[in-house]
Amino acid sequence: MNDGVNGVALGVFVFFFLAVTVMGFLAARWRKAENEHSLDEWGLGGRSFGTWVTWFLLGGDLYTAYTFVAVPAAIYAAGAAGFFAVPYTILVYPLIFTFLPRLWSVSHKHGYVTTSDFVRGRFGSKGLSLAVAVTGILATMPYIALQLVGIQAVLDVMGVGGGEDTNWFVKDLPLLIAFGVLAAYTYSSGLRAPALIAFVKDTLIYIVIAVAIIYIPIKLGGFDEIFAKAGEAYSQTNPATGAPRGALVPGEPGQWTYATLALGSALALFMYPHSITATLSSRSREVIRRNTTILPLYSLMLGLLALLGFMAIAAGVKVTNGQLAIPQLFEDMFPAWFAGVAFAAIGIGALVPAAIMSIAAANLFTRNIYKDFIKPDATPEQETKVSKLVSLLVKVGALVFVLTMDKTVAINFQLLGGIWILQTFPALVGGLFTRWFHRWALLAGWAVGMIYGTVAAYGVASPTQKHFGGSAKEIPGIGEIGYIGLTAFVLNVVVTVVLTFVLKAFKAPEGIDETSPEDYTADAGDPGVQVELPPATAGAAH
Repeated sequence: MNDGVNGVALGVFVFFFLAVTVMGFLAARWRKAENEHSLDEWGLGGRSFGTWVTWFLLGGDLYTAYTFVAVPAAIYAAGAAGFFAVPYTILVYPLIFTFLPRLWSVSHKHGYVTTSDFVRGRFGSKGLSLAVAVTGILATMPYIALQLVGIQAVLDVMGVGGGEDTNWFVKDLPLLIAFGVLAAYTYSSGLRAPALIAFVKDTLIYIVIAVAIIYIPIKLGGFDEIFAKAGEAYSQTNPATGAPRGALVPGEPGQWTYATLALGSALALFMYPHSITATLSSRSREVIRRNTTILPLYSLMLGLLALLGFMAIAAGVKVTNGQLAIPQLFEDMFPAWFAGVAFAAIGIGALVPAAIMSIAAANLFTRNIYKDFIKPDATPEQETKVSKLVSLLVKVGALVFVLTMDKTVAINFQLLGGIWILQTFPALVGGLFTRWFHRWALLAGWAVGMIYGTVAAYGVASPTQKHFGGSAKEIPGIGEIGYIGLTAFVLNVVVTVVLTFVLKAFKAPEGIDETSPEDYTADAGDPGVQVELPPATAGAAH
């Protein structure tokens, strides 16, 4: 790694950063709302985005700076096992094609802003709604922190902030500035800011990957040479584990882990609040259907991106922190000016999802904690003000997390967040297709899944971590190593189904369903569709 500052790369990075900062503040005037003091406008962009804006927004939301850094870093560290991210993003789109249009329709009809709004309205249970909201906030916080980790990795490689002995304030000042700018334009423009910036972010990423996948192999002697060097490196023994470092092809013992991690991740991806926030911002049901068919283009990009891990090995990149492998590869292989473009792609790739995630977490707090339990008569203007303030607090929390804790802790908590968020699947997706599940059974199933997943993850150790060292463990009754989140999900579903039978047999009281069957297929132009909660239900207790 360079000891000094890469001035040219830094100059290009700053140029793009300033450009998107200006765009972030100007976004407040883009499609300016008649009433800016509502969550529909600040938190969902007025539910007005068309196919391409939604596509860029969802892509910017799901394919983050951490994706850019972590997927090839996993390949760099362990080999083809890191490719699990590619099949799971392929599996997820047929899955969401079946339920996202239904969620959009019922949310648009009743003015739901969050998944917890829907769960409360569908099952008549504020307790279940609160469980979904708290889970979403907890799962999102470390995810935001990892976006800041991505920015920090780029700054480290560019030599910005000094070495480890530098005063902490000077060292972290660039990250503090980036955070301050992100917080300011998110507060000012809401979801419109990341929606507009996503165009720049995704364009830069596609350019960087297209150049990297052609230019770097030419410099390294072709893919044959790259795979040969990678295979040789993986065959070497890892002194920390006493086993080979990795493999070009996953071995048989790891196949259950690979498959369950891919499936569990696919089920979990659109349970995250930020995914739903980007979805509900679209203007029609048809926009959602179109996006589920064109979003797989990002999976193609992800597959090419993963190959950079092999290239980093072949290029002889040596880093103590695997998250620096790809930024260092760009620093070593590209001309300084294009390295700056690549770093800007990663940096902006952190700003877009971090903004959406903080907005999504703030919406959950405002609608499903503040309004439901603290101030039921809150006006739309008060809701918007609270959501803006909470979005700032969420970002501050993520920043403190990054600055005070070891980066591996942030990564492990993000893995734990994936296990947690999957436990909201039965209530959300199940509720979109059936009212059969009992609200208390869903709450009990959620609790069992959360407890099992947390305890099981706590017991996983790694060479560097005593607890929360990974997300895979032996599956009870099968004996194979699999994804803890999927095992917890199966337990969740079993408990939910069994208790539903029991509770219905004892005629336990069920909540009031405020939705009707036709709500799940309604479109924006249909009679009776609205975007604000009706007064009769806005503060009702269920």
